Amino acid sequence: MIVVILGVIAAVIAPRLFSRIGQSKQSVAASNAASLAGAVGTYMIDNGGKVPQGTSIDVLAERPTAEGGHGPYVDSAEALVDPWGNKFILKVPGEKNFDFDVVSYGADGQPGGTGEDADITKP
Repeated sequence: MIVVILGVIAAVIAPRLFSRIGQSKQSVAASNAASLAGAVGTYMIDNGGKVPQGTSIDVLAERPTAEGGHGPYVDSAEALVDPWGNKFILKVPGEKNFDFDVVSYGADGQPGGTGEDADITKP
């Protein structure tokens, strides 16, 4: 009898816990994307106000090659990865914003989707 009660409780609580984990990851991804967007803004200031089309988000983790160069703009390459283990995408020009977008494709790593699979775009 106790096993049945525990099973019912687990069946009710488990979906709520898993949805909270998904919501938490979306919040973290949105916050991290906003931070990366700020880093891209700093990169733009240091490089003549533009991000060349085709530039990868990896540019934020690169060390300067010349004396007086700028960067890196993030603490580590791990900052370029969303909570689902996929690298953030830098889109130049942006689809949502004029200059650029920093995008996470959500849990499924594919464009589009709803819920935990929804895209997150900043700034």
